[in-house]
Amino acid sequence: MVELKTDASIEAMREAGRVVARALDAVRGAAAVGVTLRDLDEVAHQVLKDAGATSPFLHYHPDFAPVPFPATLCTSVNDAIVHGVPDDYRLRDGDLLSADFGASLGGWVGDSAISFTVGTARPEDLRLIETAERALEAGIAAAVVGNRIGDIAHAIGTVCREAGYGILEGFGGHGIGRRMHEDPGVPNEGRPGRGMPLRHGMAIAIEPMLLGGGEDTWHVAPDGWTLRTDDGSRAAHAEHTVAITDAGPRVLTAL
Repeated sequence: MVELKTDASIEAMREAGRVVARALDAVRGAAAVGVTLRDLDEVAHQVLKDAGATSPFLHYHPDFAPVPFPATLCTSVNDAIVHGVPDDYRLRDGDLLSADFGASLGGWVGDSAISFTVGTARPEDLRLIETAERALEAGIAAAVVGNRIGDIAHAIGTVCREAGYGILEGFGGHGIGRRMHEDPGVPNEGRPGRGMPLRHGMAIAIEPMLLGGGEDTWHVAPDGWTLRTDDGSRAAHAEHTVAITDAGPRVLTAL
């Protein structure tokens, strides 16, 4: 069931989204060679506390995971695609880091992700990240009243495939609101003109997840959470929470 949000609810979600944006900006600023992933989780957690918000990630326990998620921030490095668990790994020069974060504030949730390089960037990583961001932009541009979910999926998938990248099989975006994961699902590949019609008041998280080697296959790491590329290629993740309105798509997790 899809809950249509009122304009007031969208404004409340925007406040949660601002917390997410500030946290990810702080994480990007703190990420440097020698910094641990656990350090970055603390940076993000502090932004939550300062805002009086809570984490929808911490202790989240979906059916596919063997244990609840133990942190407030997902940190996925290099061949990790999503759901990376912050640990004592120290960032190295040239690492590609994807950071995914959520905040609950006033009963509403925001969710967003960024990818960036640490230290000296590889040109191929910059291209991968740029394509993920471009795919996200294409998905947002298609998130207009009168379109369908398939139009968003098609826009994202077209950018990814034309660049030669794989798409994380079995995972995609989702509805969002009072809970982090709501209906509808938002695939990262699909046929235009298909799926649920988009209406004013829908709120969705759009999140391309690109695999640099061009394959779609992945496996779960021993921690039970981190998803890694099967071929060892690097991955990038970009995400925003977006409200669909009669005036056009509104990004709720931008700075």
